[in-house]
Amino acid sequence: MHVTTQFLSNTTTTITPKNKTNLPFHNPHNSSSPSKVTYCNILINPSKYTTKIISPSTFDPIPPQRPSQTMLPPHCQPTLNPLQRLAASALNKIEKSLVLDQEKKHPLPKTVDPEIQLSGNYAPVQEHPVQIGLEIMGEIPSGLKGVYVRNGANPMLPPSGAHHLFDGDGMIHAVKLGPGNQAAYCCRFTQTNRLVQEYVAGRNLFPKPIGELHGRTGLVRLGLFYARGGLGLVDPARGVGVANAGLVYFNGRLLAMSEDDLPYHVKINGGDDLETVGRFDFDGQVNRPLIAHPKVDPDTGDLHTLSYDVLSKPYLKYFRFDKRGQKLREVPVSLPQPTMIHDFALTQNFVVIPDNQVVFKLSEMVRGGSPLMFDPNKRARFGVLPKDDTTGSKIQWIEVPNSFCFHFMNAWEENEGKHVVILGSCMSPPDSIFNDSNDPIQIELSEIRLDLETGKSTRRVIVSGVNLEIGQVNKRLLGKKTRYVYMAIAEPWPKCGGIAKVDVTTGEMTKFIYGYERYGGEPCFVPAKKTSTSSNNHELGEVNYNLGDVNVDLGEVDCVSDDDCEDEGWIMSFVRDENVERSELVILRAKDMKQIASVCMPSRVPYGFHGTFVDQNELSVQRN
Repeated sequence: MHVTTQFLSNTTTTITPKNKTNLPFHNPHNSSSPSKVTYCNILINPSKYTTKIISPSTFDPIPPQRPSQTMLPPHCQPTLNPLQRLAASALNKIEKSLVLDQEKKHPLPKTVDPEIQLSGNYAPVQEHPVQIGLEIMGEIPSGLKGVYVRNGANPMLPPSGAHHLFDGDGMIHAVKLGPGNQAAYCCRFTQTNRLVQEYVAGRNLFPKPIGELHGRTGLVRLGLFYARGGLGLVDPARGVGVANAGLVYFNGRLLAMSEDDLPYHVKINGGDDLETVGRFDFDGQVNRPLIAHPKVDPDTGDLHTLSYDVLSKPYLKYFRFDKRGQKLREVPVSLPQPTMIHDFALTQNFVVIPDNQVVFKLSEMVRGGSPLMFDPNKRARFGVLPKDDTTGSKIQWIEVPNSFCFHFMNAWEENEGKHVVILGSCMSPPDSIFNDSNDPIQIELSEIRLDLETGKSTRRVIVSGVNLEIGQVNKRLLGKKTRYVYMAIAEPWPKCGGIAKVDVTTGEMTKFIYGYERYGGEPCFVPAKKTSTSSNNHELGEVNYNLGDVNVDLGEVDCVSDDDCEDEGWIMSFVRDENVERSELVILRAKDMKQIASVCMPSRVPYGFHGTFVDQNELSVQRN
């Protein structure tokens, strides 16, 4: 197969927040000129914002605030018979001798060292009950009503050994934005089967798939886990996952996901609090883990997702559910070996599946290595699967070298469906997230083109010289051609120093830099509502603004189609000011990338993963 890599010359505009309070700000692109930044007012009732950084060596188990009916009373051990008590004691001694004591003799790689992975604003926090009446700088747009929810890894118990950033228990942070410039906040653990059992036991029982399953001690941990399961000391049958990565709202349910389990249904109670309903198997239609990034088709409402297996064939399956949650497809996808597939892409007629060079090889554990590794002998490729294929026989594979993308933002078809265009962030070295590397990480926003007639591919770097990761497009245009993509500026890696709006056609990039010692995460794009008729006097596609940079009214926009108002809406992200130890939710106007509001958080919000916005209409039709 053939691949061509091109670089597009681009123009960059840097925007910094308008100020009410000024701080010195280091602009990495012009270190000689200071700028100004707006941040939450820390002089008003400062005790209200007191936070505590919890180090992994000192934090206590964090009890969930809202225990489910199946959870045992706090700190009560399950009743064990004499044989189970004897076996539990013996297994604990074996674990200490063969695992814990052995691991202390060797320094941990920085990618799994808890002193590094759980330091600063990566350290865990306790649950925070609903707090209303938050301080707001600026004004929340009148059309922005609903709840912003963002997932992340937040270990409830201190790690007993190695710990990777992806290993923590799932915690969702929620900010409700209401009328009258009002906001409320809470954060809750997603009460997975794993979390509940470990909370009751007061100790780690489930091995961490990335941090702990390395080498021979990883094999011993697996053996001890299965032994405890066989003796009834732990129950893996009800799920082993952490639900800490993705969030999607589908068919009246907010679903929290990670690669290692089924999703968990989390209800937004009263519009602002969070309650775990339970593990969700689509009413008995699925019995395997699903990946963290399903796609909801904006035209049909159907949900598309993947499931991979590291032990048995088929290593990969594709699932499709209609808007009512009924399974329409369960298609095996033939792979020669199990591959780590975190994300995929969707067009109007195709499912685009990456088969990259980061694979699972359990045999590496016997040789002392990690089962998740980069295979230089494998050829990276993409599979283009027609949505109407029920057997997987029509999939077309096209090789695309150097194309490991952890996340895809969008994909679409051109030339009457003969070409498939993919937007993704290509990462090098491909396994740098999982394994130590001396090479600096490089993440390039790229356009990958697959020619279905010739079987050839090209890759064009849209923006070079800056790491752009986790991002979104206007979700109403998912699967169709989009002009704009909103990305996190993943610098200084792994922190995110700002948000970039990229014109994928021209390569023009507008940056919003958070400011001195201020870092955020994935930008969440919320499209503005469209009016059904053009009743206002302003021109088509124009937003009804009030005067000023802060006071705006983005309630509705007049557009003929979604294409006409692609960038009409808002972008939001949690931001941590490490200089003054304050967290806030920053809201930008997507059209010009200017900050219009900031919601001050009552407690620290750690850096996390992915989020979504559940609007007022969706809140009103939630399912139990």
